Amino acid sequence: MKKEGVENLLSDKIEKGEKVSPVLPADIKNYLIDIDGTITEDVPNEEPERMETCAPYPDALATCNRWYDQGHLICFFTSRTEEHRAVTETWLNKNGFKFHSLLMGKPRGGNYHWIDNHLVKATRYKGKFTDLVDKNVTIQVFDDESI
Repeated sequence: MKKEGVENLLSDKIEKGEKVSPVLPADIKNYLIDIDGTITEDVPNEEPERMETCAPYPDALATCNRWYDQGHLICFFTSRTEEHRAVTETWLNKNGFKFHSLLMGKPRGGNYHWIDNHLVKATRYKGKFTDLVDKNVTIQVFDDESI
């Protein structure tokens, strides 16, 4: 899906006469994908000169672009700072990554626990980018049975 088509998916949603956040169709995923250590080598912000020359992981490039071509939304979400936006966008484009958006300034340090009013699924990258598979795992959730 082209960047222009995203607006149609995320158009205004009205519930009880008020605008609310849009919800994507069930068959469209909104991928938030880290850059350093996930689609290329782990380049720290303190060494920005490496951001221009690092090589993409071929399996990450192929998988991300396949998801894009299937109509999913691709957003790269990185701990790189705003001052690294231009070099990051240039690198993504030069290496052939298709994407809809780029978010800078993700908190550094890992051990993320994302809390949101929308469904969130997380997959830890461990060295190989493939299609996703179903797996039963234990996760921490809010105790909503007491509501």
